[in-house]
Amino acid sequence: MMVQVYQSTTTLSQIMETLTPAQQELYDWLIEYIRENQYPPSIRQMMKAMELKSPAPVQSRLEHLRTKGYIEWTEGKARTIRATSEVSRGVPIRGMIAAGSLVDAFPDADVEYLDLAGISLKPTYFALRVRGDSMVDAMIDSGDIVILKPVSDPKALKNGTIVAARVQDQTTLKYFHRRGSKVTLQPANKNYESIEVPASQVDVQGALAHVWRDYN
Repeated sequence: MMVQVYQSTTTLSQIMETLTPAQQELYDWLIEYIRENQYPPSIRQMMKAMELKSPAPVQSRLEHLRTKGYIEWTEGKARTIRATSEVSRGVPIRGMIAAGSLVDAFPDADVEYLDLAGISLKPTYFALRVRGDSMVDAMIDSGDIVILKPVSDPKALKNGTIVAARVQDQTTLKYFHRRGSKVTLQPANKNYESIEVPASQVDVQGALAHVWRDYN
């Protein structure tokens, strides 16, 4: 499969404003429903999916999603909800991730989009381009693109999960292990040493969902 990479001068913060957990839950379900059925659900279907007894909370969440730029609809017409083009055009590549030692985190700049049309990915997923070979024994090499899903509760992560982690404004891709108040970020290459730090100093940015490698 060929991958097209888009270049945009719009920053990530301009594209996607943070959602509350309730808004995120509805948005993820809504997008998955539209992908599977090719048309949007009714308010009653959304109420049932969210286990709500009144349409008011659903309508409130939808309005927030529209205000934040995630969805849009045609006024006065039923079942016209659609994802905005900015959100649906691909997975944002936010920058580089070190698969070696810790390196300075990359700020939002020009955002590329990895077009994975046809593959079921949640809109909140994002991608990072790997630099380094510390995860080579996990079949992740320098130049690969890792696709990650956001982590809302790092305490719920299973030990051994591959994560993108920020440690004191520096980032790395490693296996995640937590024991008590300590976190170990473990490489998949015997030439690199593990990084052990207090859990309070680790910000898990995402957990590995997919690895993309372009052999062309």
